[in-house]
Amino acid sequence: MPELQIRHWPQNIPLELKAVARVWAEDGFSCDLWVDPPERQWIDFVHETDERVVVKEGRIEFDVEGSRAMLGPGDEVFIPAGSRHSVWNRGSSTARWFYGYRQD
Repeated sequence: MPELQIRHWPQNIPLELKAVARVWAEDGFSCDLWVDPPERQWIDFVHETDERVVVKEGRIEFDVEGSRAMLGPGDEVFIPAGSRHSVWNRGSSTARWFYGYRQD
């Protein structure tokens, strides 16, 4: 199983909705903010389009097709269309993360 590829958000770009939306729009992605309480989980989702996620605050665990990684603020992952994925808020506080889908 391939390792989940994690990129880190550029330090020179604010990790705020308008900035993330601007950067992702250049790559053809939408952008919105998701908020999860501690212990919230989303299991076995599959989307028909590519998705991107970058953590704003908190600690979340991602599983994409069996490859797992713990993500913190500034960590970004790409989820290819058709990939089964799950997300858990593993922290003791609210997690906030930006997500977006490829716009065709």
